[in-house]
Amino acid sequence: MPRPKTLPNEDVLDAALGIMRKVGPEGLTFAALSAACGLSASTLVQRFETKSGLIQAALLHAWDRLDRLTAELAGSMPKTPAGAVALLVGLSGDYGGIESYADDLLILREDLRDPHLRARGAAWRDVLSAALEERFGGVPAAPAGIGLMMAAQWQGALLWWSFDPCVPVTDFVEERLERFVATFAAEREAHSS
Repeated sequence: MPRPKTLPNEDVLDAALGIMRKVGPEGLTFAALSAACGLSASTLVQRFETKSGLIQAALLHAWDRLDRLTAELAGSMPKTPAGAVALLVGLSGDYGGIESYADDLLILREDLRDPHLRARGAAWRDVLSAALEERFGGVPAAPAGIGLMMAAQWQGALLWWSFDPCVPVTDFVEERLERFVATFAAEREAHSS
């Protein structure tokens, strides 16, 4: 079967991410990507120049996808604390099972090594925190910075789930975040009594 002459970058970068999830960033080579997407290795080198350029492009593509999902969920969830929980549960569904989550942590290492990718992570943190904060606007007991606190609670819940993944990640995250939100309801009741 002849090789395709062209393939959109999005499809190529999806294939690159798939390779990184299976064998880690070190296993992403132009030869492996060529076998996965059908373009010649020389065509891929022309597009991405170096392996580090390819890894960065693939991870920027993943950040773009996460930005779109975050915006979609933020636009569709109610501006209530329950909406904040639903937003984070929606983001958690993308992790899949424990193997997928563990593989994504290996890939996160690459994000942390690259200043440009770290900046993308910081920008996403700010967008996500603001979207969560907005959902607590009418909650009198919610402290300033609740969005970042909730995002940190979510990330912690994901990590703790990973040590004992006996329930679906979305169920675990939802239960933990509902408890987190309940502390503010209890605080509000205590102050009104």
